[in-house]
Amino acid sequence: MQELWIPLLLTAIPLYVANASAVVFGGKTPVDFNRTWGDGKPILGKGKTWKGFGMGVLIGTFTGGIILHYFPTQALATSPEYLLFSFLLSAGALVGDMAGSFIKRRMGMQRGQAAHFLDQLDFVVGGLVLSLLAGPPYWVTVFLVLIMITPFLHMAFNRLAYLLGLKSVPW
Repeated sequence: MQELWIPLLLTAIPLYVANASAVVFGGKTPVDFNRTWGDGKPILGKGKTWKGFGMGVLIGTFTGGIILHYFPTQALATSPEYLLFSFLLSAGALVGDMAGSFIKRRMGMQRGQAAHFLDQLDFVVGGLVLSLLAGPPYWVTVFLVLIMITPFLHMAFNRLAYLLGLKSVPW
């Protein structure tokens, strides 16, 4: 069982930290520069910013560096290029989140409007897919477990961020 939990945690931590950091440290210039798509709706919306993207990638990768420093054997067993792996998880998480926003805008959904499962899994899928570039083929088990537990963790942390005044909606 330990063979699953260690790579699961060492994959999930940079991924989740990157996603949360984009919310906490976001703001300023939207990634889409307030442009609209051919349908007249925002491409991504005001919630996806360059500052949030940069800080999310930076803090997620930095978190991976801390893990690599303190747990090198476990980190390198998770991926032989663990720092690159953390960077790709972080960047992929935020690209996946932006893809989710793009889909929501095409569906006519407003910023902050709940899209169950899309809101919880877009960043996980984006991060895991991009992280495939750093090392051996990904463990199907780790991927499936993250897909199963993330909706619950995401809802709990979003509720906490709402209660702390970091988010305007609890989802």
